[in-house]
Amino acid sequence: MQREIKKQILTDLNSFKMLFVAGPRQVGKTTLSKSLFKTSNYLNWDIDSHRTKILNQEFKKSPLLIFDEIHKFTRWRNYLKGIYDKHGKTQKILVTGSANLDTLRKGGDSLQGRYYFLRLMPLTFSELKMKTQKDAQYLYNLSGFPEPFLKSSKVNANRWSRFYRQKTVREELQSNEQFNNLGTIEIMYNRLPSCVGGTLSINSIAEDIQTSNKTLSNWLNALERLYALFRISPFYTNQIKALKKSQKIFFFDWNVVTEDGPRFENFVAVHLLKWVYFQQDVMGRNVDLRYYRDKYNREVDFVITENLQPIHFIEAKLSDSNITKGLKYLKAKFPKSKASLVYLKGKKDFISSDGIECMPINKFLLKM
Repeated sequence: MQREIKKQILTDLNSFKMLFVAGPRQVGKTTLSKSLFKTSNYLNWDIDSHRTKILNQEFKKSPLLIFDEIHKFTRWRNYLKGIYDKHGKTQKILVTGSANLDTLRKGGDSLQGRYYFLRLMPLTFSELKMKTQKDAQYLYNLSGFPEPFLKSSKVNANRWSRFYRQKTVREELQSNEQFNNLGTIEIMYNRLPSCVGGTLSINSIAEDIQTSNKTLSNWLNALERLYALFRISPFYTNQIKALKKSQKIFFFDWNVVTEDGPRFENFVAVHLLKWVYFQQDVMGRNVDLRYYRDKYNREVDFVITENLQPIHFIEAKLSDSNITKGLKYLKAKFPKSKASLVYLKGKKDFISSDGIECMPINKFLLKM
């Protein structure tokens, strides 16, 4: 299975800058890293014997030196700066982690100019070389994470997702963040999948679990840094009226969402976010993923922007249905932007009189 960013990883490593590769835990970062060269020196901060070698700088000679989860080391920035300044011109250095290394780099910025940054996301339709609508439904029913996908079992995918969420809070959050009330965080985390498909109400969730808005926001920010979830903000410009405050929440593992409509929206969100990340990290484009909603109940699930201007509006439906008023409204306001209505089970495939493409999800994903 060839990961889409592998070619870019090799290109960046050959530039003799450090390369940071971040992404959700168990998404395949270690497997991909070790596959880059026949031999590599892999050191994981979570393994006691490896930690000793890291601190003592006991590196065996190899084409690639891999540091995994080193961001858990308090002085990791200055440590990597020293390693790069000493070995960077003669040694390829790859740093991987299940936290957003580019965000954690804040403070002093001692690594400025010494690294590239890429994100590895779950397996998606194009990466798996899928083609048909049945293929898309198969992926939708499982997960984009390698382990549950490759085992091809819905029951196993459910068990994996449950354990994954527990481990994210009890191990990853505990080792990366300074929180004490992990039990309440786990309750909140398990409550969040029911929010997919609507806007996220901090007030409502905070009231449900009896905590403050500020505390809840801190927990959400921490989970987002750990790639446990992601949020998208509303799209608005001076040309349209829009609600500007509420965000929408999604999970990298869409299997946690049990209701079909929101689950399919989450499925599409992961695919779109992965495309956006690739355009940002590899192509250097200023693109972003947003959504649209106004006080007249017009909404569009996703808006892709470039340089703050819309380039594509996407509405996700379970089956082929009428074009929504939100999609028609935005297409009329921004006629040069693409507009797509995509569905998991429908068969219709046409372009409407106002230029909106209606198509099955497999055809849409083949174009991404």
